[in-house]
Amino acid sequence: MQRTRQPDTRNRRGVAAVEFAVCLPIIAVLVIGTIEACSMVYLKQSVTISAYEGIRTAIAAGATESDVRTTCQNILDARKVDGATITISPSSWESAAQRSWITVKVTAPGGSNTAITGWFYDTLVVDGEATMMKEF
Repeated sequence: MQRTRQPDTRNRRGVAAVEFAVCLPIIAVLVIGTIEACSMVYLKQSVTISAYEGIRTAIAAGATESDVRTTCQNILDARKVDGATITISPSSWESAAQRSWITVKVTAPGGSNTAITGWFYDTLVVDGEATMMKEF
């Protein structure tokens, strides 16, 4: 009768360490990339919602530029968006006639609004825009 040999497990431990060393950087890059991509989706949603709520304020009767900027900024502050710029066009929309179009555009830099690193989206500028007709 022939005796079966047990595999040598001491050599297998080295293989597992090498596999771990090769896979860890790849997994880390994938996780960080996913977090950063989700952060940019959140930023895009935040500036779009801010622009939409700003335009809803702008088309209300008696709204002022200060009201619109305050509405937009409150949403940006609640979502912790830094360095945003709010643009309302036309610039004299308060005195514009009824049935004229008003646009609110909110832009924010990607680099200062990321979750982990700032270097990947450093030059990216995310914007959101909403347009509605003045009714009053």
